[in-house]
Amino acid sequence: MIRYQQGDPAAATELVHRLGPQLHRFFLAQVVSRRYADDLLQETWLRIHQVRHTYRPGQPVLPWLYAIARHIRVDQYRKAQRTALREHTLEDGADFGRAAADPPSAMPDLETLLADLPESQREVIAMLKVADMSLEEVARATSSSVGSVKQKAHRAYDRLREKLTALGLGGRAKGGAA
Repeated sequence: MIRYQQGDPAAATELVHRLGPQLHRFFLAQVVSRRYADDLLQETWLRIHQVRHTYRPGQPVLPWLYAIARHIRVDQYRKAQRTALREHTLEDGADFGRAAADPPSAMPDLETLLADLPESQREVIAMLKVADMSLEEVARATSSSVGSVKQKAHRAYDRLREKLTALGLGGRAKGGAA
């Protein structure tokens, strides 16, 4: 990142190749469409380029990067909400927040499992499990405390466990060893 700040084009390419897939998985875990995740990733790299001077050498890169990615996702969500409010030509019952209904399968995919979680819990799970960030890195990226991250993760795990149990896929009862 320091080389990128100093204008090394090879460093920018290396960052995109090393961290792009991880950021893409982060977006895929939170949105319905691969195309939308691609757009968010592109927007994130543009923003990183614009604000690369704000990275502080010596600080971990991932929390800084994920904070930017998180803000991009939130900004795009808010923009989409504003657009949806202005567009009244659509049918009242249309639900574009979910993909077209697929026939149920034995094992739901990650997006389906995470879809019912509150956004803050989905975000924490994506950072912890998909992006493999530490609790401290997630706390820094979400501008919250480690305790808050732990609480959101715990609540998300409980909801996921309940959902899997309801589908007949849960292996342990609540209160068992994690």
